[in-house]
Amino acid sequence: MTASDRQPLANVAEHLRDDEIHVWRMAYRHAQGRAPLRRVLAAYLHRDATEVVLVDGEHGRPALAAGHDRGIGFNWSHSGEHAVIAVGRHVTPGIDLERLRPRPRALDIAQRYFSADEAALLAALPAADRSAAFLELWTAKEAVLKALGRGIGFGLHRLSIARVDAQLRLLRLEGDDARCWQLHPLAVGSALLAALAWRGDTRRVRSYTLAGDG
Repeated sequence: MTASDRQPLANVAEHLRDDEIHVWRMAYRHAQGRAPLRRVLAAYLHRDATEVVLVDGEHGRPALAAGHDRGIGFNWSHSGEHAVIAVGRHVTPGIDLERLRPRPRALDIAQRYFSADEAALLAALPAADRSAAFLELWTAKEAVLKALGRGIGFGLHRLSIARVDAQLRLLRLEGDDARCWQLHPLAVGSALLAALAWRGDTRRVRSYTLAGDG
């Protein structure tokens, strides 16, 4: 389930439950760097944003430095003038955001880098539908790989995603049991695609918009 609302950041953060993941959508400028991420995390950590220290993991995933509440798991993604942040307790979420845009080489890329069944799925679609379908698969793959703590260097062919009963499903993940994973597309606007993934039990995904004043 997804609940959409516009509430002050601090109020929402105060009520994060262990069976939820909060997703924040916001306007973003590249010059802001990680400031919006620190601002959101500060509310969940009950700290000032200037006190939130982030470090990069082996594959570039940001993590909280020692001394913070490591029970807070998070991930973020930005594309163009938009960003999304996922926050949960005792979970490692992965989230990815992409702008919808034409991808003339979508099928070529899929045939070279995706799993065989994903490439076949795209090949069966009308050419006009391939860009959106490709980006849907791409965001879902990125979300899973980010939750896994890996980048695309892990190998996009080592996981397979499909739509089953109108839902995105992780069908295969090399070295892991795909049935242990949750994968959700996110409603972020007509010009954007986003996906959220994590390993573990189902959780309620609550979506919010971060206003300029927080």
